[in-house]
Amino acid sequence: MNHPVQFVGAGPGAADLLTVRAARLLADAGLVLYPGTYLDPDVLAHCSPSADLVDTGNLDLDTIVARLVDGHRGGVAVVRLVSGDPSVYSAVSEQTRRLDAAGVPWQVTPGVPAYAAAAARVGRELTVPLVAQSVVLTRTRARSTQMPDTESLAAFAATRATLVLHLAITRIRELMAEIEGDYGPDCPVVVVYRASQPQEIVLRGTVSDIADAVESAGLRQAAVILVGRALAGRPDPEAGESYLYDASRDRSGRDR
Repeated sequence: MNHPVQFVGAGPGAADLLTVRAARLLADAGLVLYPGTYLDPDVLAHCSPSADLVDTGNLDLDTIVARLVDGHRGGVAVVRLVSGDPSVYSAVSEQTRRLDAAGVPWQVTPGVPAYAAAAARVGRELTVPLVAQSVVLTRTRARSTQMPDTESLAAFAATRATLVLHLAITRIRELMAEIEGDYGPDCPVVVVYRASQPQEIVLRGTVSDIADAVESAGLRQAAVILVGRALAGRPDPEAGESYLYDASRDRSGRDR
């Protein structure tokens, strides 16, 4: 039987933050391709001892897809692990486009995203009534990946929504300078390196001083940046509370 290639979210990296489905797929797989740069090796303990494990850290996209296709055509259950959740910055679209062209079926299993693990680590909800009701997930312009013209950091900062920056840690000083006018120098910022993994580092600061902390810690990759007033240790006195649980809310089913 030729199984569909399974794209599986490995979550933020911790072996016990995989979904039950992800753990089952890994246990049943004969070939597992994984991102060694970002993954806690303990995640691979879910794999069968007989599985062929391939670190994709030094492989280009076409080589990765060729391994997926060969495994599928050989009748092997194939898992392509991706860090975090496959819906964000996973290159799943490029890989599945190539699989479609090769006539290879595929499926996707979601995972815990890194930003959610980071928020959990510091015990913060990213949406607080009257403070922030939106979360912007974005990255920065780089030589390798250009941002659409309509998705400038300045445009996102103008909303003052909770901001999540991926793949941006090496530019944190210039990025904080860019958003300071909208968020304010005292706006809380949290940086989490390798959230949930043994090497995890949590840095707390503000827009004005977080770059100093990041540079002192020497962080260069695998970190997520959270920015926004919702991250404050004590909610703003003007913050509201959820209408869903308000004691005055009509729970008869008529209230909308």
